[in-house]
Amino acid sequence: MRITPIPAFNDNYIWLLQEEAPSASSAAQPCVVVDPGDAKPVLAYLQQHNLRLDAILITHHHWDHTGGVQELLQHYPCPVIGPASENIASISHTVRDGEQFTLFAGRVIVSVLECPGHTLDHIAFYSAPHLFCGDTLFAAGCGRMFEGEPKQFLRSLNKLAALPADTKVFCGHEYTQANLAFAHAVEPDNLAIAERIKQVAAQRLQHQPSLPCELAEEHATNPFLRAHLPSVKHAAEAKLGKPLTQPSDVFAVLREWKNNF
Repeated sequence: MRITPIPAFNDNYIWLLQEEAPSASSAAQPCVVVDPGDAKPVLAYLQQHNLRLDAILITHHHWDHTGGVQELLQHYPCPVIGPASENIASISHTVRDGEQFTLFAGRVIVSVLECPGHTLDHIAFYSAPHLFCGDTLFAAGCGRMFEGEPKQFLRSLNKLAALPADTKVFCGHEYTQANLAFAHAVEPDNLAIAERIKQVAAQRLQHQPSLPCELAEEHATNPFLRAHLPSVKHAAEAKLGKPLTQPSDVFAVLREWKNNF
């Protein structure tokens, strides 16, 4: 697939998916969008590039991921695929953990992974090697824990972390620099974090997205995927001022630490 970030609001990305080899026809080509919080930049992109919207994918109910759906449907009536959530009125096709569906006339297979923690209705979409994970896993970070609890959220992150190392992570926000600053505070001697800080700074200086990122890179630099490691555990214990026994306890300290970082 060809995947394009459409910037929205201050730091959101709406991901637009196309098949890599477009048809030679002059007719509008099909595309899919993930988490359109705002319809206007999507509509502008579709018009500019002669595209038609064939489906909308939703990861969770927050307004900055769903706010543009109704306006898009007025222009392009199409399926809206997402979690079974009473908080999302526009969902036409609900999907659950382990289910699969297809896009682009069956040529692209998508698997659904439930990943509660940021919200209880959160899901991710995986079509190897692409992962669209909303606000669960970020580059070098994870979402705030608005509705879940630490064990639940860590299980969700571990589920995503178990995907192949070459998985490309397409998350919902450009938070990478702030997340890496926190990761460096947790693991100041981690050379992979220091190198990634330089790399992302250069990207952002050129106004390039820092996304997607590779899951292998997350294993090396994301403290929320490293809660089981001694270096991260010791940092969380130093922050809390007492020993911690479970990775979920380490995760809880990290999340609260990042909330106030």
